[in-house]
Amino acid sequence: MDQLSFAEAEYGNKRRKTRREKFLEEMETLLPWQKLESKIKRYYYRNKTGRPAYPLSVMLRIHCLQLFYNLSDPMMEDSLYEIESMRRFAKLRLSDRIPDETTILNFRHLLESRHLGEKLLQEINRHLASKGCKIQEGTIVDATLISAPSSTKNKSKARDPEMHQTKKGNQWYFGMKLHIGVDTDTGIVHGVTGTAANEHDITQADKLLHGSEQRVHGDAGYLGIDKREEHKDRKVEWHIAVRPGKRKTMANGSDEEKAEQAKASVRARVEHPFRWVKGIFGYNKVRYRGLDKNMNRLYLLLGFSNLLTCRRIGYAG
Repeated sequence: MDQLSFAEAEYGNKRRKTRREKFLEEMETLLPWQKLESKIKRYYYRNKTGRPAYPLSVMLRIHCLQLFYNLSDPMMEDSLYEIESMRRFAKLRLSDRIPDETTILNFRHLLESRHLGEKLLQEINRHLASKGCKIQEGTIVDATLISAPSSTKNKSKARDPEMHQTKKGNQWYFGMKLHIGVDTDTGIVHGVTGTAANEHDITQADKLLHGSEQRVHGDAGYLGIDKREEHKDRKVEWHIAVRPGKRKTMANGSDEEKAEQAKASVRARVEHPFRWVKGIFGYNKVRYRGLDKNMNRLYLLLGFSNLLTCRRIGYAG
């Protein structure tokens, strides 16, 4: 066995666990590592030449660390050298070969080129279903804006052509829109799409439903959804909020106002994944150009959100 470095020895003797250590220990137990690796393995070791490849388990853990803390490739490499808790999560030691930023970049490109982000989210959801955290009979649909750089001071002298601007209230935004379908009982995200920011929420709703719903909840942006062609044969109860202007005219304590409060209390659950993605994992601004690269990252972030959500309601342990 290799001798411990001074940093590793001091780390082992410290008395207090940091919040980072507690979070990484939790994710270590929550993530179904072998199931996720099985989705990547067939692509990872194909046509490998030159130096021996880093173990897939190591690269997947590094990729997860990168998403947990919204790190660039160079910052991820530096963190592996500087932060012992991250090295331990990645199953690395200072005496090992530490993957450089190019290796980290190439692994991310592999996941993007094979569109594996969506498959990993689906695998996480299957894992949660096996633990008893299953999708039920109701779905909440919603969307959130994720901003993108609007400046043209870049190499191409142009904005990202796959992003667009839109107006919300009296404010203009430029970027993309993340659309999700969330189970009303468990809070699991089961349907995901990404579009330019100017795409209307209602146009993506059919891609967010799993088909076995009996109830669909949405905000006022989905008014008229039941009249659209793609939903004409769908036998569900539509619980769509009224427009804010109409809500203000309702008398306090009236049956109408109570019904709207009940709808809002159900819809509140859809905000939790957005909080994880944008508030906790810090992805409130796109990191890459193009929708596909950003969506590949967002799929896995939503998978993390599902695991943490189910852990907090007694599953996924």
